Amino acid sequence: MATSTVTPSRPSPTHSSVWMKIAMAISGLYFVFFVLFHMYGNLKILYAGVTGYDEYAHHLRTMFEPILPYQGFLWIFRMSLILAIIVHVWSASQLWRRAKQARPVQYAATPTVKKGVSTLAMRWGGVALLLFIVFHLLQFTVVKFNVNTAVPQSDLMINGVESPGKLLIASFQVWWLFVVYAIALLALGVHLNHGTWSAIQTLGWTNTAKSRAIAKTCAMAIAVVVVVGFLIPPFLILVGVIK
Repeated sequence: MATSTVTPSRPSPTHSSVWMKIAMAISGLYFVFFVLFHMYGNLKILYAGVTGYDEYAHHLRTMFEPILPYQGFLWIFRMSLILAIIVHVWSASQLWRRAKQARPVQYAATPTVKKGVSTLAMRWGGVALLLFIVFHLLQFTVVKFNVNTAVPQSDLMINGVESPGKLLIASFQVWWLFVVYAIALLALGVHLNHGTWSAIQTLGWTNTAKSRAIAKTCAMAIAVVVVVGFLIPPFLILVGVIK
């Protein structure tokens, strides 16, 4: 009697691509939550001053003590962000690779050209943002280096303890850092606007004309709020309002 061999089924590229898009959407929306939360923290320098900003930074390190150890919550949050970055970047690279293999030759149609420009802006804008995030973390979290050579390190401390608020103010008194920051925020705004809309669409929340209009409005609003909210403190520091 002839026997038949059953080959185990594998997920089709289309099926796995859908899951990659969903993973990319969820991880992207998690970043939206993070940047909004981070923006809120930065704005504390406006009304709470250096002391209030330092208290906020210290509270993040002591949150949920003694249930969690010192900086326990902060490290859990950091690890979740790192995991989200890995998922987001890996999904984006795989989807880009599959799209390139599926269509090695681009058509000259205008919609395709516009879509290609948008895709390139998202892709390379994302790479630029990733590099900026590394620089930003090194400056304010890991190494905590001061680019303002006019301000000695001793002036960035309060009672012998490093002051995040003083480091923030000293840093953005340097014009070129403000320019780098502004360019990165503009790239972030473009990424948030397109990415938030794409994430909402991927999750199936744009099935009607009204829902699509709401999604596009929300995406644009988030991008504008984040860019303006992040730019206000550095700008007021640069022009000397916050000292």
